[in-house]
Amino acid sequence: MNQNIIIRNISVVDEKAQSDKCYDIYICDGIIKTVGIAPEDASALVIDGTGLTAFPSFFDMHVHFRDPGFTHKEDIITGSAAAAAGGVTGVLCMPNTNPPVDSEETINYIREKAAQTGIDVYQTACITSGMKGEKLADFDMYKRLGVAAVSDDGKPVKNAELMRQALINAEETGLLVTSHCEDMDIIGKGIMNKGAVSEKLGVAGMDRASEDSITAREIALAGAAGTRVHIAHVSTEGSIGFIRDAKKRGLKVTCETCPHYFIFTEEKLLARDADYRMNPPLREKRDIDAVAEAVMDGTIDCIVTDHAPHAADEKSDFEKAPNGVVGLETSFAATLTYLYHTGKITLQKISELMSENPRKLLGLEPVYIREGSTADICIADINREWTVDPDRLHSKSHNTLFKGITLKGKPVLTISKGKIIFSEMKS
Repeated sequence: MNQNIIIRNISVVDEKAQSDKCYDIYICDGIIKTVGIAPEDASALVIDGTGLTAFPSFFDMHVHFRDPGFTHKEDIITGSAAAAAGGVTGVLCMPNTNPPVDSEETINYIREKAAQTGIDVYQTACITSGMKGEKLADFDMYKRLGVAAVSDDGKPVKNAELMRQALINAEETGLLVTSHCEDMDIIGKGIMNKGAVSEKLGVAGMDRASEDSITAREIALAGAAGTRVHIAHVSTEGSIGFIRDAKKRGLKVTCETCPHYFIFTEEKLLARDADYRMNPPLREKRDIDAVAEAVMDGTIDCIVTDHAPHAADEKSDFEKAPNGVVGLETSFAATLTYLYHTGKITLQKISELMSENPRKLLGLEPVYIREGSTADICIADINREWTVDPDRLHSKSHNTLFKGITLKGKPVLTISKGKIIFSEMKS
C-alpha cells in the first residue's frame, strides 16, 4: 500500500486550477483526494511545496530504451530512471531494437521488465515485419497485446503503397502510425544538415528535402485514405508548412518536435563533437524559428525527446559515430528555459504539450491534478538554475547536447500512482 502524502502550499498547473493560487494536495492510496485544504492525517508524509509547482506528470511518446539487444547503451530499468528524473511517468518506446519489436515474445519481454519500474512503458511495434519494408506485420496481434502505435522508426516505409495500406490497417485496429520522415536515398552518407557548416567541415550533409519529401508523402497518403498519421521529430521549416496546411484542410495529421530543434542550430557541429549529431539533424536559424512558432501556434502537438542513448566509445569519432542524443532529463528544463522563461508559452501550454496531448494521441487517459485522479505528479522548481553535468544523468549513456549548459527549472519530485519514484528535494 502506498504511503499517504500531503503536499502543502504548492502552485498547481491544471486547466481547472487558478495558476496564481497555491493549494494543498492530499494523496491517499494513490489517488488525489483533495486539491485545496488537506485534511489532517498523522500517517501522511508531509512535503513543503512552498515556491514549487505541481504539473500532471509528463509523457514522452518517442524514446529508445535499446532493450532488447543494445543494453550496453540503455535498458528499460535505466531508461525508466532517467524518465523519472525528468518528471516523466509514461513513455512510448520505439521498435528498432534487436530483435525488432514485431513478435509476442518481444512485446511480453518488454512489458514484464517494465512492470517493476514505476513508469508506464508503452510500446511501438514495427509497421513491417523485421523492419525490412517488405510486408506488413500483424497489427491484430499488436492490438491484442496492448501495443500503442506502429512505426519503422529510424527510417520510413520506402514503398508508398505499403505505407498506405499500413495507415488503413492501423486505422481499423486503432493504432497510431508514427512516421520517421527522412528519405534515405536523399540522405545518402550524410551525417549532419547539408549547408554552410557541412561544407566548412568537409563532411557529407543531409539535404532538408529528405524530411520535407516524406512528410509531404505521408500527408498525401493519409489524406487520400482518410486516416491518421503522426509525423515524428519535425525539424524543418518546410515540414512545418506542410503540416500546418494539412491541419487547416482538416486532415488527421499530428506531429511532435524535440527541444533541440527549437534551440540549437547546425553551428553546434563546428566543435566536431558527435554529441551534437542526431536524425534528423540540427538545422538553420530559419528552421528553429519555424519550429518555435509552430509550438506556440499549436501546429506542433507534442514535445518529445527522441531519447537515443549511445555509449561514449561509440560517440568518440565525429564522422563515424551513430546519430542520437539523450534527452529525458533535460526536456522539461530546456522547454522552460527557452520557451516559458522567454515569455513564448505558458506553463499550461507546456503541460498540454508534454502531458495531455501525447496521452490523448495514444488513446490513453490524460492525467490531471484533480480530486479523484490517479496521483501522477511532477513537482518542479521552475526557477532553479542548474548546469547539466552528463556524469550525473541517470541514463546509462551521457550523450547530451545540453552538457555544460545552465538551464532554469528542474523536476525535484516525481510521483507515479501515488508512489515517489524520484526525489531531489532540498532538505
